[in-house]
Amino acid sequence: MSQPTIESILQEKRVFPPSAEFASAARINPEAYEALCQKAAADPVAFWGELAAQELDWFEPWQQTLDWSNPPFAKWFVGGKLNISHNCLDRHLTTWRKNKAAIIWEGEPGDSRTLTYAQLHREVCQFANVLKSLGIQKGDVVGVYMPMIPEAAIAMLACARIGAVHSVVFGGFSAEALRDRLVDGQAKLVVTADGGWRKDAIVPLKDSVDQALEGNACPSVQHVLVVERTKQDIHMEPGRDHWWHELQQTVSATCPAEPMDSEDLLFVLYTSGSTGKPKGVVHTTGGYNLYAHITTQWTFDLQDTDVYWCTADVGWITGHSYIVYGPLSNGATTLMYEGAPRASNPGCFWDVIEKYGVTTFYTAPTAIRAFIKMGEQHPAARDLSSLRLLGTVGEPINPEAWIWYHRVIGGDRCPIVDTWWQTETGGHMITSLPGAVPTKPGSATKPFPGILADVVDLDGRSVPDNEGGYLVIRHPWPGMMRTVYGDPDRFRRTYWEHIPPQNGQYLYFAGDGARRDADGYFWVMGRVDDVINVSGHRLGTMEIESALVSHPAVAEAAVVGRPDDLKGEGIVAFITLESGIETGDELVKDLKKHVAQEIGAIARPDEIRFSEALPKTRSGKIMRRLLRSLAAGQEVSGDTSTLEDRSVLDKLRQGT
Repeated sequence: MSQPTIESILQEKRVFPPSAEFASAARINPEAYEALCQKAAADPVAFWGELAAQELDWFEPWQQTLDWSNPPFAKWFVGGKLNISHNCLDRHLTTWRKNKAAIIWEGEPGDSRTLTYAQLHREVCQFANVLKSLGIQKGDVVGVYMPMIPEAAIAMLACARIGAVHSVVFGGFSAEALRDRLVDGQAKLVVTADGGWRKDAIVPLKDSVDQALEGNACPSVQHVLVVERTKQDIHMEPGRDHWWHELQQTVSATCPAEPMDSEDLLFVLYTSGSTGKPKGVVHTTGGYNLYAHITTQWTFDLQDTDVYWCTADVGWITGHSYIVYGPLSNGATTLMYEGAPRASNPGCFWDVIEKYGVTTFYTAPTAIRAFIKMGEQHPAARDLSSLRLLGTVGEPINPEAWIWYHRVIGGDRCPIVDTWWQTETGGHMITSLPGAVPTKPGSATKPFPGILADVVDLDGRSVPDNEGGYLVIRHPWPGMMRTVYGDPDRFRRTYWEHIPPQNGQYLYFAGDGARRDADGYFWVMGRVDDVINVSGHRLGTMEIESALVSHPAVAEAAVVGRPDDLKGEGIVAFITLESGIETGDELVKDLKKHVAQEIGAIARPDEIRFSEALPKTRSGKIMRRLLRSLAAGQEVSGDTSTLEDRSVLDKLRQGT
């Protein structure tokens, strides 16, 4: 008998086709898209092999495009040699792009820098030589704990240039979280800064590094390199700590790129689990380079005239793939911004778009909901006419936020690419290509060409259209993670054994529920561990949240389940209201009624709790695991190192 699937209750009928003007100038129009999809489906391995040959510089050709003889451990472009730093820098220096802006950087206090490809290449070569001078060799792990400044990208590219493995830790993480990651990776060197600016305050990064290394807690770390950013007093440990700018002056600006095997380790990036130690996601050189490159080019319809801005931090996979490696491999201009919307300047993002003529803007639904709460007056006061394409990343976007984004930021003219993917996938898996695929608010649309996605039950069988199930990938792809660092068994268990292999075919299960509609569009319903089982109905929380946010009083909502003797689980909604809205019994009744009207009585919340803010990670994701514990009256446990503001959790505990 088939295992239970997830019921889909969200209904969304609006469709936005690409304008004729956009489609006519796009890299990929509807006809080209259909041809690509057919070609990729017929022979995905040959499809990726042809792209790798066309799009990247190789020092030596590969002998085998895909080795899948030992699933779930894939090898792509076996025997091929290349270097991602070369593909991001050197190959552009023989073209007109040599003097093109590679990185435009804006600091939160208003200072700025622009690095051309030639200038970036010089800085990367110098820093690669600094690393060598401190004994860093091919295969050594380098920790990077930085603010959003160009040196973060330079450090990554310099590591890749000499074959060192970078492990970037988000600069908002605590000293404890940093220590765990440095110890797990056995890092030999840490790159950091004295501090960074965020929301009008200095984040004391060097102090956190000192705490992480205290008492020989990370015995593998031999050196710390420090960028002077905020110029506050810091401790510099003699013999261990070095100033970046001093060592840069002592080395040559010539450093040939090391030929790397396609399957050589490029980076480790840690994702936090609900319990236990964080998982070190491993990505290798050739497959990741191709996948970050081609998804950037096609998803964002990348043009030579674009000023492209992804608002993520380099500490996340979005920053790796879509601030650094993807854009630079394509010879694009990528913008980095150090700051965040804050009380002193809630419209700072719109200032940056206006100042630099940003054409492509890629941000998270949680940021969009924050923009909505701040009010339309901030974007309305700036000239956003340079924008031609918008994107979302990080979680499913509820339709009403999508419509606001399209109308207020995009002026009803910019296509929106709603991208579904993960740290583990390396790049976009389901997304529209903006000149070819009509969009539906709330849907990530269709799989990227060459990605064989499906929605299945727990037996691995495809479910019918519009029936919820488990989102899986049926065939390897170049950007896929290769293993969990130091723990291949955890890799197999976590991603490949939840749904058993079908006739020897392994299914990659992402952890998300989804449904596919009659047009082949995928609607991601959130993590399956966020599914609520109400009287035998398995409901995805994202759909209930979307209904709540469509109420004019609600700015943000998070829905979780709590044990219920009668129904199995009850629905608890944590809600942040729009400014000026008063709480009360009438509002609670109205919100419950609204959900019942939007998606049915089965989804009516049993309890609604109001809060000024919701507990989020520093990347903006709501930590529903903590809310589940609170809703059930349990003690909060597990990893809370990624929590941005602990006071939010304390207030929720106290019911304030």
